[in-house]
Amino acid sequence: MSEGNLKKWYVVRAVSGQENKVKDYIEKEIAHQGLEDFVEQVLVPTEKVIQIRDGKKINKERVYFPGYIMVQANISGEIPHIIKGINGVIGFLGETKGGDPVPLRKSEVNRMLGKVDELSVQADSVAIPFTVGETIKVVDGPFNGFNGVVEKVNEDKRKLEVMVKIFGRKTPLELSYMQVEKI
Repeated sequence: MSEGNLKKWYVVRAVSGQENKVKDYIEKEIAHQGLEDFVEQVLVPTEKVIQIRDGKKINKERVYFPGYIMVQANISGEIPHIIKGINGVIGFLGETKGGDPVPLRKSEVNRMLGKVDELSVQADSVAIPFTVGETIKVVDGPFNGFNGVVEKVNEDKRKLEVMVKIFGRKTPLELSYMQVEKI
């Protein structure tokens, strides 16, 4: 077995919001240096979220662990330095000063990757876009333009009970998800 086969999973910390960009940078740099034998794959764990905008369903992928990228690699020689030198990379998770990055334990990998599998299965269950206590704005119906606070979320009916201040008095309204938006 050559050295290149001993690949473990590591977590690279990246600038939050730039995960996919950083993943591309890592892949390009590894290819550029001809080190594909050492780096098996670079993964940004994401979950599928269905958002509703203007009454339309939009499937979006959301980064599941913001700021973290998983890298399956044989971290030896120059590899850690190359990865750390990449734009947007903050460093490895769990590295000790001057020491080597610490690989994830098998159970952690399975949990993170299992999460990914599990999530693709659950893509159908729509993420509830609202939480109790959140302030929202009514965008449809007679109370268009009023702000209110979510008191109750009824997932089955996709309705919200919203407390709206009308003429100084708090009034409970039942509104559908489509009639309100986050502020």
